[in-house]
Amino acid sequence: MGAWHARYVSAGTSWSSPEQLREALEATGYLADEGIATAAYLALAMGRPLFTEGEAGVGKTALATSVAEATGRPLYRLQCYEGLEASQALYDWDFPRQMLHLRAAEAAGLTDDPDKLEASLYDRRFLVARPLLQALEDSPSVLLIDEIDRADDEFEAFLLEMLSDFTISIPEIGTIRAITPPLVVLTSNRTREVHDALKRRCLYHWLDHPTYDREVAILRTRLPQITAQLAADVARATGRLRQADLLKPPGVAEAMDWATALHVLGAREIDPERAAATLGAVLKYREDGDRVKTLGLSALLSG
Repeated sequence: MGAWHARYVSAGTSWSSPEQLREALEATGYLADEGIATAAYLALAMGRPLFTEGEAGVGKTALATSVAEATGRPLYRLQCYEGLEASQALYDWDFPRQMLHLRAAEAAGLTDDPDKLEASLYDRRFLVARPLLQALEDSPSVLLIDEIDRADDEFEAFLLEMLSDFTISIPEIGTIRAITPPLVVLTSNRTREVHDALKRRCLYHWLDHPTYDREVAILRTRLPQITAQLAADVARATGRLRQADLLKPPGVAEAMDWATALHVLGAREIDPERAAATLGAVLKYREDGDRVKTLGLSALLSG
C-alpha cells in the first residue's frame, strides 16, 4: 500500500478496498455492484462529496442510508424543494423559548443591561439546528442532500461554498467547523441539470436500474418471505416494463412493492390475474397502465 493510499484510507474509512465496503453494504441489505461500491469507497477515503444521478427508484437514497448504517455514522437528510433557502437548511432560532426567557428575565429584574440580555437571547441553547448544521456538529456523519435538482440556483451556490470548507458562520455565535467532514451524498433525478461547479466539487456516479440477476438478489435479500420463483418473475416483468416507454419506469422500490403485493395475495409465482390486480403497486400513472394493457400483460409476463 502506497503512502498516498494509506493516508486517505486511514483518514476516511476502516476498509482497505471497495470490495470490503461492498460486503459491509451487503450486510445492511444493500447489494451494491462494483461501480457503486468503488464510488462510495473513494468518497469515504478521499473525503469528497458523492454526486449520484439516475432515475427515481434506482437506490440513490438507499445508498446513503446503507453507508451510514455500515459505518455506524448518524445520518442527516436534507430534502430539497423549489424555494428552499439556506436558513431552512442551516438553523433557526427558537422564538417561543426566547420569549419565555425574556419574560423570565423581566420578572427577575434582569433587564438593566440590554446588551447582556440580548446576548442571552442568542445563546446556543436557543439555536435549532437543521440538517446541514447537525451534520457538521455531529461528526463524523453522513449528510444526504436528496434531490438537489429540485432546489434553486441560489441554494446550489450556497451549498458549493459550504462544501468547500465545511464551515458555517452564525453571526450571533461565531463559526462552526466540522472536526471531521461528513460524507456528503447528493442525489439527483435529473429533472434539470445541476451546475458544473457543484459537480466538479464532487465525485460522480450514475446509478442505472439493476441487472436481472442483481434485482432477483435484491428481492430475495429484502423480501425473504417471497419464493425464489416469484422474485425471478417480478424481476423479469419489471425489467420488461422498463423497456415499454412508460412515463415512469418502475424502480427497485416499485418492484419490491409489487412482489410484496403479490405475496400478500398468496402468489408463489406471477400470473396474469394477480399481476393485473396489483399493477398499482408498480405503475403510478394511468397512461402507463393503459400502455401495458395495449401491449398485453401476458406478453410482459411470459417466460
